[in-house]
Amino acid sequence: EVQLVESGGGLVQPGGSLRLSCAASGFTFDDYDMSWVRQAPGKGLEWVSTISWNGGSTYFAESMKGRFTISRDNAKNTLYLQMNSLKSEDTAVYYCNVQLTQAVGVWGQGTQVTVSS
Repeated sequence: EVQLVESGGGLVQPGGSLRLSCAASGFTFDDYDMSWVRQAPGKGLEWVSTISWNGGSTYFAESMKGRFTISRDNAKNTLYLQMNSLKSEDTAVYYCNVQLTQAVGVWGQGTQVTVSS
């Protein structure tokens, strides 16, 4: 069974940092690009970042550039998102995602990030 399990969310003050993790199982992790996507309260899904299968290429939404870092450890089948200089508008549920085929995408259950003083 393909499974993605996020962790590392929580409550943080503006300007603070968090590192999210996504543990993957049930598929060959290093065959696939991986992504983070978020959903803020009352809003739709927003793409955050993508990393290539070998970590050689990374891509970020404009508002995250310079603040967020995506990485992966293929030996541990784990994806990470380091978030720095957090803002209230970063409050959202963060999901990791893998697109196994053009038609088949898998999502984790999400981890809540709340940025508030």
